[in-house]
Amino acid sequence: MMVTKVSKMAASLSGSEIIKLAGEINDLQQKGHKIHNLTIGDFNSTEFPIPKLLEDLIIEAYRNHETNYPPADGIKPLRESVAKFIEKHLGLIYKPEEFLIAGGSRPLIYAVFQTLLDAGNKVVFPVPSWNNNHYTHLSNCVQEIIYTTPDNNFMPTANDLKDSLKDATLLALCSPLNPTGTMFTKKDLLEICELVYKENVRRGDNQKPLYLMYDMVYWTLTYGDNEHFNPVSLVPELRPYTIFIDGLSKAFAATGVRVGWAFGPKNIIDKMKSILGHIGAWAPKPEQVASAKFFNNEHEVNLFLEDLKNKLEKRLNDFYSGFNDLKSKGYPVSAIAPQAALYLTVQINLKGYKTSDGFEIKNTQDVTSILLNNAGIGIVPFQAFGTNTDDCWYRISVGNSTEDEPNMVVNKLEKLLESLVKV
Repeated sequence: MMVTKVSKMAASLSGSEIIKLAGEINDLQQKGHKIHNLTIGDFNSTEFPIPKLLEDLIIEAYRNHETNYPPADGIKPLRESVAKFIEKHLGLIYKPEEFLIAGGSRPLIYAVFQTLLDAGNKVVFPVPSWNNNHYTHLSNCVQEIIYTTPDNNFMPTANDLKDSLKDATLLALCSPLNPTGTMFTKKDLLEICELVYKENVRRGDNQKPLYLMYDMVYWTLTYGDNEHFNPVSLVPELRPYTIFIDGLSKAFAATGVRVGWAFGPKNIIDKMKSILGHIGAWAPKPEQVASAKFFNNEHEVNLFLEDLKNKLEKRLNDFYSGFNDLKSKGYPVSAIAPQAALYLTVQINLKGYKTSDGFEIKNTQDVTSILLNNAGIGIVPFQAFGTNTDDCWYRISVGNSTEDEPNMVVNKLEKLLESLVKV
C-alpha cells in the first residue's frame, strides 16, 4: 500500500477545538435536541442582519456587473473611504496606499506572519487568544506563550511580557480580545508599547526589529465607559513597527461579506499585497464597491453601529446579571463584567461534583460535556484558546443569541446546578 506523505508542518497542524465542538452540537441538533449554541464568534443573520444600505449596495454592484478581478490591494475608493473612517474615529492618519484590502482579517494576519517572519523566529502572544498558535505553526516559527489571569481580565501587562521580547520578532496583541470581551486599559497598553519601542531602540539599525501586530477588529464594539486605545496614538514612534488588523466582519455583523483591511508601513503593506496577490485572497469586487459607498454615508454607518452595540450590550448584560444572580445563590460560577466585542467571560467550575446518575466531574472537558449534553448549553472553554489551566473559564458568544436567550440559558444552568451533588 502506498503511503501518502505530507509536510511536517501539515502533519503536525492541529485542528480547531471550536470546530470540533461545533460538530458535536450539530450532531445533537440533527437528533432533535434543543441546543443553545453560544460557541461561534458569528452573528445570527436573522437577529443581526447586515446594514440594509450595505445589502442594497452589494446587490446593486452585482447588477452593475462589478464582477471582475479587483486590484491586488483593493479598489482605491474603498481604501480611501476606510482611511477616512479610521482617521475620523481613531485619529490615525494613514494614506490609502498604506491600506490593504483582503477577504476578511484572516488572510491579512497570515500575510503579516509571512511578511515579517523567517522560519525559526520567535512570536510572543498572550493566551487566551485566537489562532496565534496556528499562524505561528503555519510559519514554522517558535511561539512563546504568555499566560494571563482573571486578576487583569486576562489581558497581558508589561511585566508579563518584559522578559520575552529581547529575542522576539513579532508581538501579537488583540484588543478588544477574542475570546474574553475585555480590553487594554490606557496604562497597560502604554507600558507595553514603551517596552516595544525601547527594545527597538536597543536593537538599532543592525538587527531585525520587534514588530507589533495589533488586531482590533472589535474596536467599534465597546460598552459603557470603556475606551479603545491603540499603540500608534499612544506611542507615535511605534508607527514603523506596527501593523493594524481590522475589517467589516464584527463591526457590521458582516462575517460572510469578507471585507477586511490591514494598514501600516507602506513597505510592509506592499509585501503583504504581493503575498496575498499570489494566493488570490482579495475581497470580492462587488462587496468592495458596496463597502466604499457605504462608508461614505456617515449617518447610516453611525446609526447601524449604535443599534448593533445596543443589542449586543443588552444580551451581554443579561448574561452577566444572570451569572451574578447564580453566584449570589452560592453556585460555583463567576463572570467578568462585559467591556467589548461579542463575548462574556464566565467560570463554571463544577469539578468535584457528580450528576444524578453518579458521573463524577473531574475536569473542564467533563464540565463542557455536561453543559452540552445535560443542559443543552454549548460554550467554548479557554483551553480552545491556548490556556493550559484546568480552571473552567469559558467564552459565551452572544452574536448567535436571541434577546430572550440569556434568561433561558441561565434558567437551564440553574436547573443543572441544582441537580448536582458535591462529591
